[in-house]
Amino acid sequence: MQDRRPAYFAWFVLPGVFLAIALAASLASLFQYSFREHIAGSLQVGGFTLDNFGRMGSWVYLRVFADSLMLAGCTALANLLLGYPLAYALVRSKSSLLKSTILITTIVPMFTGDIVRTYSWLVVLGKNGFVNGTLKSAGVIDAPLELLYTPLGVTIALVQYSLPVMVIILAAAISHIDLDYEKAAASLGAGPLEVLWNVTLPLSMPGILSGTVTIFAWTLSAFATPQLVGGGKVNMISNMVYQLGFSNFDFPFAAVLSMASLILIFALLWLMGQGMRRLERIGLH
Repeated sequence: MQDRRPAYFAWFVLPGVFLAIALAASLASLFQYSFREHIAGSLQVGGFTLDNFGRMGSWVYLRVFADSLMLAGCTALANLLLGYPLAYALVRSKSSLLKSTILITTIVPMFTGDIVRTYSWLVVLGKNGFVNGTLKSAGVIDAPLELLYTPLGVTIALVQYSLPVMVIILAAAISHIDLDYEKAAASLGAGPLEVLWNVTLPLSMPGILSGTVTIFAWTLSAFATPQLVGGGKVNMISNMVYQLGFSNFDFPFAAVLSMASLILIFALLWLMGQGMRRLERIGLH
């Protein structure tokens, strides 16, 4: 049978093959580093050892993984609670002004650099920042709240960082829902909230799950935001890998943590994928 692929097809395949080879080589190098011995005070590594994996049982590192999972989960949940009303208004609102306002305020942060956006949060969440200044002026608080260098501050910054992606995913899911279903439910006596709860939410379940999984996996590997807003007091997996590799030059154990986090992400994505298939069947029927 004659090959009908265009002549330029290879030009699209070659970059993907090159990236796949580069990724495989990087992972192979990371894998072999995890079995090497750390030589204190040296950039060189020693011979074969399994001791690096035994260090994973230390509570210091287990707590970093637990904190990373908690922060990623809270960020994904907050994104869902804030993003769904925005996405619904973006799709269903009849006001072009409101749609434009939501779209602009949602998309603009994506064009701001991570460092610039994170430093802005240092100003907003500081003891003399916008939040504390506003609350003190309103008489709500007497002493400034501790928002910087706390899990709450990191979560707030991560939510603002990832909210545009969640809104886009949810808006795409809601826009594919046939309005006739909602009109049919309304004609049978269902109120707006009942239509939203019993019709719109179940039918948008694929988007809800896709957005939640995407945000969770994305923020689980966050680095710049917890590094700056956390100030070294709130560590996530990437920050711990950075400290071990570039501060202590313990590249073997940093490789072990990297491999463990990679395996953890793939395992969680697989489990969430299994749950997604079940919930999609419930939502679509």
